[in-house]
Amino acid sequence: MIVRDRPDIWDLLTALRGSIVPRIALPVLLLAGFAAGVVGLDRVVGGVPRLDGSAFAVFGIGLSLFLGFRNNAAYDRWWEARRLWGGLLADLRSLAREVEVFVADPALRRAMLEAGLDFIHAHRIHLRGLPVDKAERGSVRDLAGAPHAPCAALDGLAGMVAGAYRDGGIDGFGARSLTARVGAIAQQQAGCERIANSPLPFVYSLLIYRTSYLYCLLLPFALTGATGWATPLFVAVVGYMFLGLAEVTEELSHPFAPSPNGIAMDAICRAAEISLAPHLGREAPPPLAPVNHYLS
Repeated sequence: MIVRDRPDIWDLLTALRGSIVPRIALPVLLLAGFAAGVVGLDRVVGGVPRLDGSAFAVFGIGLSLFLGFRNNAAYDRWWEARRLWGGLLADLRSLAREVEVFVADPALRRAMLEAGLDFIHAHRIHLRGLPVDKAERGSVRDLAGAPHAPCAALDGLAGMVAGAYRDGGIDGFGARSLTARVGAIAQQQAGCERIANSPLPFVYSLLIYRTSYLYCLLLPFALTGATGWATPLFVAVVGYMFLGLAEVTEELSHPFAPSPNGIAMDAICRAAEISLAPHLGREAPPPLAPVNHYLS
């Protein structure tokens, strides 16, 4: 995700990192070129159809409402994904404290917390569709042969709780508390996978882009008589607004992608490592910092 202060005038004019401009620059230029061609044809040949601008006002309002609806749906997905990952971080912190209370064996405590860290890293890798065998943590790479690496890590954690309870290392109340914590983590995991595996219906994207292009292609025929050679500029502005918002909603609807507006899952995993470091008896790593305003 992009991490920047409030943009000043210079940033508004020049900032490209985190902007949608690079992705829509070519379509907007093509639309402006088409508008210039319509104006030129009207000036040279004449007889270019002149459409009533009031119809475009109604058309534009309807398109704006539909774009707003899709933007709300995409942002809801992004915000729910962020809440779920915040919940995972809170659950791992709570797990560390509960393990300190209920588990007496230092080696077992350490193994449980390492399994928790393995899970959150494997979960991040799974959501982003990355290969497990290329994971930064060696213990996560050991899960490469599992059908579902995050579940394998969580199953390992649950198995440790069950084994310690059977061996008398954890009493019944402690086993129940730790099992409930594992269940809460699994619920957050399932919520993330539901978002990742259930994209917004394709028909929404198809209708939005078709309608936006149709509106921008017809717009010169309504503006040529009133704005003349300024028509390409107006078409470019309208195209930037509609196509830009469509691209933003498309990006927000995939919150786990490594995109400029995706969830900073690497940073959250690092925050988990920092929080669990004192419980593991190791030095906490530094938090991840944005690189060129991008926090992965």
